[in-house]
Amino acid sequence: MENKSEKYKVALLFLLLMGLVSLFSDITYEGMRSIIGPYLGMLGASAFLVSFVAGFSELFGYGMRLIFGRIVDKTKKYWLFTFIGYGMNLLVIPTLALTNHWAPAITLVVLERLGKAIRKPSKDTITSFVGGQLGYGKTFAIEEFLDQIGATVGPLFVSFSISKNLTSGNLQAYKTSFALLAFPAIITLGVLSIAKLFVPSPEKLEKSSEVKAEKIRESKTLRFYLLAIALFAFSFADFALIGFHAQALDIFSASVIPLLYAAAMAIDALSALLFGWMFDKTGFKAIVIPVFLSAFYGLLSFSSAKVTIWLGVLTWGIGMGAQESIFKAAIAKLVAKESRATAYGVYNTVFGISWFLGSALIGLLYEYNIQLLKFTTLVLGLASFGIFYALGSKVSEESK
Repeated sequence: MENKSEKYKVALLFLLLMGLVSLFSDITYEGMRSIIGPYLGMLGASAFLVSFVAGFSELFGYGMRLIFGRIVDKTKKYWLFTFIGYGMNLLVIPTLALTNHWAPAITLVVLERLGKAIRKPSKDTITSFVGGQLGYGKTFAIEEFLDQIGATVGPLFVSFSISKNLTSGNLQAYKTSFALLAFPAIITLGVLSIAKLFVPSPEKLEKSSEVKAEKIRESKTLRFYLLAIALFAFSFADFALIGFHAQALDIFSASVIPLLYAAAMAIDALSALLFGWMFDKTGFKAIVIPVFLSAFYGLLSFSSAKVTIWLGVLTWGIGMGAQESIFKAAIAKLVAKESRATAYGVYNTVFGISWFLGSALIGLLYEYNIQLLKFTTLVLGLASFGIFYALGSKVSEESK
């Protein structure tokens, strides 16, 4: 019993350290993402180029996670790929301060996404090992909660920096802000080093796997799960389109739209905690609630009434909270630890490609017929809910 209690304490402290890694890393790259569009424009990039690079870098980053997930599973070098990924992911950001043309700046943006692709499967796998002690749902939920604090602080930090340095000119104010993001980047790598020293072999934290090791392609349950994930992601618009809609109809002032996003991030963090706790209590049944609620985000977000849009943004935040917490926790329940990094790579690739293609379709539907957009997102969201519901019932029956 003493050994079990000691492992639990070690896992909890380790999770908090890794949560701080997520917090400070999000301050760095969410701070960068909040201003990279205007900065590229100042360096001479066109609106099309900015939009294309944003979409391509995300798609490229998600696709590469599949490759690095397989490499991590083959080598079991969880820390190596985590450090390489974080190093590239974070240190290229302050380097943006040295660019004077859009071409090298775009190259750094793509490298930042590649860095995240390198470290994401190994980082998620390390987190899942902690979940073996603390509960998968709570583990991913706590990490997401701290992650979203960083995602909120980063843009606020950059906004404050720019406002204080505008006297030196717009471009220089942006460069100074990128340079200052070196501080949270260095803190991230420092905390990550402490975490590695504290738990050099995180795979030893997990109890014996409850899941029988098998080839991922042979798992019917995982295939159905990924189908549900693909439908969910395909139905989900990026917040940029929701913000565009609110501004295009002049429903909210320019200063209120960032508050909509902040509210969505707050709901993301809180819902992750709530549904993470529920997942550890009820298993897959906990997934169906946020999926059902978020299915109505399009119907609400793309309306012309302020209250309805607020409700839509909140349901969108609930969906994001589920995606970043219990969707990942479920992978740990479905896949043995021997193949888990590959599974996270597959999961991220399926989600990323589906979200990219779905966002493109939703953007076209917005231009063509907004009512058809609402109907399409609702049907796809409810279809995803149906598969998750059936899957939850099947997994519950098998576990009895």
